[in-house]
Amino acid sequence: MRLRYPHTLLATMSMTTHPFIRPTGTHPFSPQLHHFNPCRSIFTVLCSRPPLSKNHPLPSPLTSNGYSRSSHATVPRPVHLENPDENEKERRFNSLKYKLEAVGLDTGICVPGQYNHLLCPMCEGGESGERSLSLFIAHDGGSAAWVCFRGKCGWRGSTQAFADSHSLSTATSQVAQIKKKREITEEELQLEPLCSEVLAYFSERLISQETLERNAVKQRKYDDQIVIAFTYRRNGALVSCKYRDINKNFWQEANTEKILYGLDDIEGQNDIIIVEGEMDKLAMEEAGFRNCVSVPDGAPPSVSSKDLPPREKDTKYQYLWNCKDQLMQASRIILATDGDQPGQALAEELARRLGKERCWRVRWPKRGKGDESFKDANEVVPGELTLVTGVPNSGKSEWIDALLCNINEIAGWKFALCSMENKVREHARKLLEKYVKKPFFEARYGEHTERMCLEEYEHGKLWLSDTFFLIRCEDDSLPSIKWVLDLAKAAVLRHGVRGLVIDPYNELDHQRPSNQTETEYVSQMLTLIKRFAQFHGCHVWFVAHPRQLHNWTGGPPNLYDISGSAHFINKCDNGIVIHRNRDPEAGPIDQVQVCVRKVRNKVAGTVGDALLLYNRVTGEFTPVDKKSKK
Repeated sequence: MRLRYPHTLLATMSMTTHPFIRPTGTHPFSPQLHHFNPCRSIFTVLCSRPPLSKNHPLPSPLTSNGYSRSSHATVPRPVHLENPDENEKERRFNSLKYKLEAVGLDTGICVPGQYNHLLCPMCEGGESGERSLSLFIAHDGGSAAWVCFRGKCGWRGSTQAFADSHSLSTATSQVAQIKKKREITEEELQLEPLCSEVLAYFSERLISQETLERNAVKQRKYDDQIVIAFTYRRNGALVSCKYRDINKNFWQEANTEKILYGLDDIEGQNDIIIVEGEMDKLAMEEAGFRNCVSVPDGAPPSVSSKDLPPREKDTKYQYLWNCKDQLMQASRIILATDGDQPGQALAEELARRLGKERCWRVRWPKRGKGDESFKDANEVVPGELTLVTGVPNSGKSEWIDALLCNINEIAGWKFALCSMENKVREHARKLLEKYVKKPFFEARYGEHTERMCLEEYEHGKLWLSDTFFLIRCEDDSLPSIKWVLDLAKAAVLRHGVRGLVIDPYNELDHQRPSNQTETEYVSQMLTLIKRFAQFHGCHVWFVAHPRQLHNWTGGPPNLYDISGSAHFINKCDNGIVIHRNRDPEAGPIDQVQVCVRKVRNKVAGTVGDALLLYNRVTGEFTPVDKKSKK
């Protein structure tokens, strides 16, 4: 996955630890003047604080004294008096300033007829000390209204110069109407745990029940159907809820606060990822990235040509302002929006507000050999599971080793090997012989072929060290599939491994609860392997022996003969049977039949058979027709 922003910056996502080099440019937290600049980053931290009048007690919100203040309530409108003379205007403005200063608002820099951005006396701008309070004073100086836009504060109110003013009801407010946000509960919304059908829907998209439960994904009955409910939370408390039906129609609870989906997962994070939908956020978590949030609304059709609006008018992206405390903590923001035009427009709009100098864009990989790219995180699933079987001593492990050597030569892949039936030194020797194409020993199997020289041996050792990474359990205990996948994940992240071999199934620890059948266990195990393969872009070759064959006639077994469960063939992406000829009258003893019995993705190949000859000296496999022409 390539990260890119701006066009001259490229990086590759990695879990390895590297010092972060901050891109050059204007820092989003540099000091600014108090006037609102519509083109700056929305999270500017202003270092200078105006003097506060903290010693004035807050007056009671009584109409007789001219005040009206509230918390999370509709902002009363400021008053406009018609055609006052200059002395009257100054007298009203001085009276108004006195009342504003009484509640802690510094009016020394305030100008009637425009928005004034001040430090909120209630929250003091949070840890950053930002000027989050917007104060509007009417042109005639007779009234004022204010609101603090910090999500954790929200203090708002209004006042008049004189309590007996009669123009409040007819004046036009210059401060946007802010409705009181609904407080909702799961009981009120009648949210329920996910049923088996919905869990199966997510399972097909490789999103586990564990991830769904951690993100508190629920369901709800709506118009005789069950809809998915994505709960939006802050500090664990329910803030809003978004619904999705079977036809991919979306809607949200009205009059609730707009925040990012998964907000608690980016608290205190230096690196955060922003995606375009709730499903993408869940897919990112399955891929190992919890520091991810989703925008609550869709993407715009194109990038706006206008300057950034003031905060109080930036309604489309109000969720950024509501979550700015968490976003301010990030030094790098990865914009993993959809690859289509609206998704790229969304990335640009987000970068304009978050500060382009700390934003990076994801460039999704191409689909096959064409120019079309994957659209989003939920579509990127490059890894597959290939099941390999065959009767004992058919050459399954030798064939897989030869395949890995060929893939490394062609594509440069690296591999993790969990091969419990191979001793380490013997396995290394066989891989070296396939790479050098010469025998290691001057033994009988080498016939008259020249063995590898010391220089070839040393070069081969470097190749081995760079290409293969062993997963071994050296004590007497059997490794579990979770243990193997955890180490394979580390190999993917640390060494860039693209393939994993687990050989064989019966050498793993298969302890299961007493109430779980073997079929259920195999299904769960294969789901874990497929999820690992797809979300880490790592192809998995899994070797499983067939059960004991009665009345075997010497032919190749089929995939349904694998010991354990029919889930082996049902869940694998590719199924291959390796069979060696044992009858001299039927052909060469070293002839190997590769039976491709299942191919889920037609791009990978087709069902069919191939005949190969095994070279015992070098461990190579060559096509029969090619050998016969020599």
